[in-house]
Amino acid sequence: MTDLETPVAAPPRPPVLRRAAPALLGYAAVRALGLLTLAGWSAARGKSAYTLLTARWDSLWYTRVAELGYGYEVRLPDGDVHSNLAFFPLLPWLERLLHALTPLSYAGAGFTVSLLASLAAAWGIFAVADHVYGRRVGVCAVLLWAVLPVGIVQSMAYSESLFTALAAWSLYAVLTGRWLTAGALAALAGLTRPVGIAVVAAVWTVGVVSFVRERSEGARAGSEGARDRSEGARDRSEGARGQSVGAVRDRGESHPPGVRGDGRAPAAPPWRRALGMVLAPVGTAAYVLWVGHRTGGGPLGYLDVQAGWRNGFDGGYAFARFVADKFTSFPSALAGAGLTVGVCLLLWLYVTGVRQRQPLALLVYTGAVLALALCASSYFGSKPRLLMPAFPVLLPLARALARLRTGRSALVTAGVAIATAVYGAFWLNGSGPP
Repeated sequence: MTDLETPVAAPPRPPVLRRAAPALLGYAAVRALGLLTLAGWSAARGKSAYTLLTARWDSLWYTRVAELGYGYEVRLPDGDVHSNLAFFPLLPWLERLLHALTPLSYAGAGFTVSLLASLAAAWGIFAVADHVYGRRVGVCAVLLWAVLPVGIVQSMAYSESLFTALAAWSLYAVLTGRWLTAGALAALAGLTRPVGIAVVAAVWTVGVVSFVRERSEGARAGSEGARDRSEGARDRSEGARGQSVGAVRDRGESHPPGVRGDGRAPAAPPWRRALGMVLAPVGTAAYVLWVGHRTGGGPLGYLDVQAGWRNGFDGGYAFARFVADKFTSFPSALAGAGLTVGVCLLLWLYVTGVRQRQPLALLVYTGAVLALALCASSYFGSKPRLLMPAFPVLLPLARALARLRTGRSALVTAGVAIATAVYGAFWLNGSGPP
């Protein structure tokens, strides 16, 4: 029986890092290819690849927060206000810490944090996929995440890699019943990006469902116990044989002590789950409330900050109009068709995950990330990188890739990795991330 057929292997597993080594080595190779291609392309155009990775776009906002703190804003001629309060603090905190401990600049610290976080994210993605589907699927899932068209962002001084690492390991902790760890990592994810609420939603949904299920099972067990006691009393009245049967039933020996009636091991203690659920939203809530206090906008102050960037949530109406407008002329119609196909593919992969009965935590998390990314009302060009943390959507593809022979899957992955490296170099030397 292969790893693909056995989600959790029966024999003892080797140490976790050694088990993940093929995935991490493959991931590092893909990222190295992307960085080398970027360096060559940038040199040919007279640009600095290091500057593109560390001192452009959002990375400048993060390093400014790390160096000078919050309070900086840019007022545009149209009246919009771009405030650095829109950027969550964990990445700048880590940049400041690493800058204080090493000779690295703030930009260099951000680049280093992202490199290390991307490896942690790859390891976390492997851990989740390995736990659910086996080692081979875990390796394929990591490689697919590495070869995403905008995978170069994983090596930039951005917060996507850090967030994905925290989210993946929090989900793994939920899947393995480590609720305090899950809650703590969810809280840190909530200090990294606004989409941290997707991790919180996963932790809370699984926690609530587990409590409801246990209460239902307890009520059912109580009902069965009452019925058994009633039958035991009736049997005792019928004679000695009935007394013997009733005595056994009264002792509740329908299953061994310490094992639930469905054969599963007991869940984590309720207080651990409850505490993990309490911890999960602390990061997001703390920063949002702090921004509201600082701006005088109350609990909704952070939404006002985002409005200054023309960010909002309209259920996807603005994005749908953006795509529809692409079909007004022939050249842009190709882009519109590509966007439509891409969105349909994402939704199909998510539905496939539902049909394949992915764990509830993964479905809730992925659904929340997809909804927040696709239904945002601005920065449409950012959507591919905003979707990057939704790694469970890749699991159906990883399972399909894992079914191929090793040589064929390696050839497919290598081809896509080369195309991705070229596209990433072209993209960063052009429009790049907004």
